[in-house]
Amino acid sequence: MADRKSSSSGAVSSRLTVKRKDRAENEVKKEEKPPKEGENAENTPVENGENTEKPEPMELPPFEIISGDRMDPFFFKFQFKNVEYSSGRNKTFLCYLVDQGPGASGLLRGFIEDEHVSGHAEEAFFQKVLPNYDPALKYTITWYMSSSPCSACAMKLAEILKARKSLHLSIYSARLFEWEEPEIQAGLKALAAAGCKLRMMKPLDFTYTWDTFVENDEQTFMPWEDCQENYEYYQDKLADILQ
Repeated sequence: MADRKSSSSGAVSSRLTVKRKDRAENEVKKEEKPPKEGENAENTPVENGENTEKPEPMELPPFEIISGDRMDPFFFKFQFKNVEYSSGRNKTFLCYLVDQGPGASGLLRGFIEDEHVSGHAEEAFFQKVLPNYDPALKYTITWYMSSSPCSACAMKLAEILKARKSLHLSIYSARLFEWEEPEIQAGLKALAAAGCKLRMMKPLDFTYTWDTFVENDEQTFMPWEDCQENYEYYQDKLADILQ
């Protein structure tokens, strides 16, 4: 579990976070840099109004699931921001709390991040955090997610909840993922019908997540100006879907 990692693994995770943060900031700077004279927006030389070279396909690093105790504040402020248009937010951060009831080894706490599109944080949770299910235990699981589940993950979660009767899941999401798509709506409905509590994250939820899952250096979280307004917008959309 994330809380039981050794100090050496924590150091490696910290170095990895710094490298990934630098990479993300560099990508933002590259996107904001205007094209030079004689180049188009893709930085490709232009001759007689035509591109002389075809852009090479971008190679993505290998897929991986990243987990830990607390995430970098840079990623939290960007990935969890409950904006309507989530440009550049092509991954999911899942913060979890797991109470296994009396007789268990204590509360499990941490976060999972999926990189790129080869796997999702929701599935990784049941592979890395809770791979074994004991029907004698009563599981109370709470997720704070940067984005609500996709249709495939919602359906898988619904099946898990149906099969594991003593497992209770609550999901609080910062944003709704592609909520206008019929298959997304069907997945959320199936998830709610299976007993999952679905709600959008309120400003207090962002503060709690900041205090519990972020390397905040004891700094106070200040919600962005339209945090409450965006919560109400998404909550209305979710209520319409689930009615």
